[in-house]
Amino acid sequence: MTRKCVLATSQLNQWVLDYDGNRDRIIEAIKTAKAAGATLILTPELCIPGYGLLDHWLENDVYANSWDIVAEIISHPDCQDIIIDLGLPIQHRGCSYNSRLIALNGEVLAVRPKLDLCNDGNFREMRYFTPWPRQRVENYTLPKVIQQLPRGQRKTRIGEVAFETNDASFASETCEELWTPNSPHTLYSLAGIEIVLNSSGSHHELRKLDTRINLIQEATAKTGGVYMYSNQRGCDGDRLYYDGCALILNSGSVLAQGSQFSLRDVEVLTATVDLDEIWSYRTSRSRGMQANEPEVQKLERIQVDFNLCPSPSVLSPRAPLTIATEPRYHLPEEEIALGPACWMWDYLRRSKAAGFLVPLSGGIDSCATATIVYSMCRLVVSEIRQGNQAVIEDAKRLSGGSDPTGLTAAQFCNKIFTTVFMGMEQQSSRETRTRARELAAAIGAHHVDTNIDPMVQSLHSVVAGILDFEPKFKVHGGSQAENLALQNFQSRSRMVLAYALGQLIPTSRGGTGGLLVLGSANVDECLRGYLTKYDCSSADINPIGGISKTDLKRFIKWAEENFSLPILHEFLDAVPTAELEPITETYVQSDEADMGFTYDELSILGRLRKTFKLGTVGMFERLVTEWNDRAPREVYKKVRDFMYYYAINRHKMTTMTPGLYLESYTPDDNRFDLRPFLYPRFTFEHRKIENLLRVMEEGEVGVVNGV
Repeated sequence: MTRKCVLATSQLNQWVLDYDGNRDRIIEAIKTAKAAGATLILTPELCIPGYGLLDHWLENDVYANSWDIVAEIISHPDCQDIIIDLGLPIQHRGCSYNSRLIALNGEVLAVRPKLDLCNDGNFREMRYFTPWPRQRVENYTLPKVIQQLPRGQRKTRIGEVAFETNDASFASETCEELWTPNSPHTLYSLAGIEIVLNSSGSHHELRKLDTRINLIQEATAKTGGVYMYSNQRGCDGDRLYYDGCALILNSGSVLAQGSQFSLRDVEVLTATVDLDEIWSYRTSRSRGMQANEPEVQKLERIQVDFNLCPSPSVLSPRAPLTIATEPRYHLPEEEIALGPACWMWDYLRRSKAAGFLVPLSGGIDSCATATIVYSMCRLVVSEIRQGNQAVIEDAKRLSGGSDPTGLTAAQFCNKIFTTVFMGMEQQSSRETRTRARELAAAIGAHHVDTNIDPMVQSLHSVVAGILDFEPKFKVHGGSQAENLALQNFQSRSRMVLAYALGQLIPTSRGGTGGLLVLGSANVDECLRGYLTKYDCSSADINPIGGISKTDLKRFIKWAEENFSLPILHEFLDAVPTAELEPITETYVQSDEADMGFTYDELSILGRLRKTFKLGTVGMFERLVTEWNDRAPREVYKKVRDFMYYYAINRHKMTTMTPGLYLESYTPDDNRFDLRPFLYPRFTFEHRKIENLLRVMEEGEVGVVNGV
């Protein structure tokens, strides 16, 4: 005897407050699932209004509008005869809840609120929602828009419930609940539930996917059962990229896995499973003992008069089961190529801008930004060739109304991407200018090569006239303050020119609209504060703002081969330089020399500060062990200097361009890294470390004298 059924999960590119678009994508997913024979479909967390609404969650409109969309979906003719698990916020007895709504044939079977809220890192769910107490279940009065449907349903159950159809059982958990130590799926498995549904709004982070898949594999390998995972995909309207990768697993084996990076708005995965196979994973006597614990038996079950496993006349007994497969993972270099590219495409098409502009310096950071734009163009052209109508329509608009179907990636890049080299006669080398021009040609970008000497000289003259003082670079005998001010004249002039060109280049080329200006400050420069406030790092969005210099180099090396761009090798070999000071026979400005750190050191210090949550003393104690090839006082100097520069430059993070979050130690002040921007000089911490150093150094002297 077998109980075979077809189950469906989805990943949807939802957009905050886009109620009509979100509804249509959900309905399209349901229709696709039904066409594949599925009897149950799972959708992403809060998929009706979108996930990243932030303080819009405090508005009554969001809750009322979401119920309007629920009514349209569950009453839609194409959404019948399939169990639908939807995500929306609900209000109940004066509290707001992040909830799942399970419906069938126009009836709300139950509302299942989220038990464990995500309230760290990028997420502040407890700012908006209340966690639901475990195993509490009560009645919920449905809003009028649901009561007015043909069924006239007035009430349903709300709480931690499970569902029993005529031939199967399932229960829901939501996103964070998978990651918590006491996950609900353990209880559900012990209670005999055969299918667990997890709806998520999980963002992309480099090297994170394996952790997510491992958690789900462990959840099902130990206790048996089917686990279905649905995730948001796309920009959603903020600085996160949700990376899809919907999954269906059975007892530790992956049956279906969605794409992690794609320009498709709707992706549905199905798997044919035999629920009777779960039995063999649950015959352990120790499991049986735990299954009879009183807490397990308290789980309330909603009875559903519906066959999840269709009759043999509908699903043939000979219909093959879905074969298990190995999980698929991208290299981190591929993640950088694809994740920011998909995020940028969403931003470009939804903002209705005419394209992108980046100040291309000839250095590796702006080179990486330009290469990611080219990666986006490759994805767009690939989707066009596959007949993706949504992408074709957006590409047509960006192509000025002409047919984009015959374009190459480089040709499409030329239509939507402008690079600008804004040089200085005494500061800019021939090598950086040439590299910028050749990279632009290789990817097809519209390139502008110019000098900004007149702008900078005009600003210099105005300031000198006001102050009756002639500032000089340090190579010409000027002070540190003069040297820094003159560098900033250039970098801030570039920002002004970038925006001026971004507004006017489309018109000058016979088009309309304006270009989004892209920033290119990496996460390590932001952490150290090695950038000018309101310079050309100030832009509309920054695709590499959450990526370390180390990872950017790996990405460029990967792209050199995989995108057939040999010019990228020259960027890897070049010494990183801002080129803001005059080049002389004996001096060329170097980023790492200026900063006093290598980029690898900054990456390590950044992770200790944020990911490992260490302060000044804790960082020293950790590094004096890990960097045991260095003298303790040298380690102390690195830590002391790092925290000094971090503190005095922290104010810059309050104004940084919104950067795509990809790295766990990003110093983004606006969302992820909430810290002061006015600091003391850490004298207490320095005194503690000096005392530790005295003990270490005296101990070493004692050992030498003893010998």
